[in-house]
Amino acid sequence: MIVAARLGVAALAAILILGACVGTPRKDSPGASAGGAAGPRSSPDARSLMIDTAMSMLGQPYKYGGAAPGGFDCSGLVVYAAAGAGIPLPRTASEQRRMGASVSRRQLEPGDLIFMHLARKELHVGIAIDGARFIHAPSTGGRVRIDSIADAPYAQGYLGARRIIADR
Repeated sequence: MIVAARLGVAALAAILILGACVGTPRKDSPGASAGGAAGPRSSPDARSLMIDTAMSMLGQPYKYGGAAPGGFDCSGLVVYAAAGAGIPLPRTASEQRRMGASVSRRQLEPGDLIFMHLARKELHVGIAIDGARFIHAPSTGGRVRIDSIADAPYAQGYLGARRIIADR
């Protein structure tokens, strides 16, 4: 009887683990294509999937025009991370800035896109991790990293944010 109960618990655990694997995107294949229109879309874990996908790329080098492991530019990282959550986005920061809904800096949520003007970049985009930090591919010679929105030069260059994942 005890052996049967243990086997039942083990079988249930195996089913749960395998079920989680089926719903988890592969890091090398983020899912949806980057084409098509996108607006705020609701999904219970889309924010987490987007952040997790971006975080898995920490340390990847900046590469102009890059949108895949091995090298990213700022909008390429956003497209890749959003695709990991099943959210198609256009490729450029300028096009991404027209997607979703505008959100104030005080209302930032994980997965919101943050736009800024920097000294050598007319338009830069990153992904909010929370109300204070964001992940981005900074510039030539840099690597995908996390920075504070309050630090220079990001605070001075802040232009606004867009919500591409609907409120929960």
